[in-house]
Amino acid sequence: MANLSFIVGILGNIISILVFASPIKTFWIVMKKKSTENYKGVPYITTLLSTSLWTFYGLLNPDGLLVVTVNGTGVVFQSVYVTLFLIYAPKDKKIKSAKLVALLNVGFVGAVIAVTLLAMHGHLRLTFVGIVCAALTIGMYAAPLSAMRMVIKTKSVEYMPFLLSFFLFLNGGIWSIYALLVKDIYIGVPNATGFVLGSVQLILYAIYKSKSPSTKPQDAIGEGSAHSVKGDIEMDAYSNDEEASAKNISLDKGISLPVPSVNRQKSLQKVLRTLSLNAKDLQYWAIE
Repeated sequence: MANLSFIVGILGNIISILVFASPIKTFWIVMKKKSTENYKGVPYITTLLSTSLWTFYGLLNPDGLLVVTVNGTGVVFQSVYVTLFLIYAPKDKKIKSAKLVALLNVGFVGAVIAVTLLAMHGHLRLTFVGIVCAALTIGMYAAPLSAMRMVIKTKSVEYMPFLLSFFLFLNGGIWSIYALLVKDIYIGVPNATGFVLGSVQLILYAIYKSKSPSTKPQDAIGEGSAHSVKGDIEMDAYSNDEEASAKNISLDKGISLPVPSVNRQKSLQKVLRTLSLNAKDLQYWAIE
């Protein structure tokens, strides 16, 4: 049984590390552009919080070697992501993110460690940290619920990437099996929750992947994430929309175009009649 749990734990380590490594491409783009643009730092900051506390839990647990290795690796990955975000983020985002890092990754983690070591003894330490870690992990697994709601509303899987859902399902499943083998309720409950939510997401994906997407609601465009964990999915669409809007406003108000003379106006009207273009056609052509 011990050998089986170790093998399952190794598989869990591999899958979790793949999940931790998934934003590498995102931050490679950030470094090339030297800007985070519309990427959000909160997912990386909260994941750093979770992996830090799980590492502490593994250190307290006599059988927590595999928990320490996977979450210790997660701490390294997330620390790099958060550091890069703070380096390349715009000033306002940088300040807000730095405050959040100080509050969660320094203040909250420090408070949990201090209370555990100074005010608790024996098995109570493991129980306290385990409950905190389980609550955080359930919250992270529940984050994609908004994406699931959007899928049902729009009848489109555009806002729920398949790979993210698949890895949530796989990661939750393998760690649930590990928790059963080692009889660890604090690992089992949150990961069983993740397994169930991941399964639901895959079912939704199978139902709606072949259906035609409906008109995108405004709040979907505004939230675009990700998550999301949607890496994978956060930045370029926004800047393109803003540029297009700016062009439309500029053309509508006539700010960027000189006012033609009367003769030029008549000539332009003749050209328009000849080409059978109306004003909207001309505007669309000009933008393109």
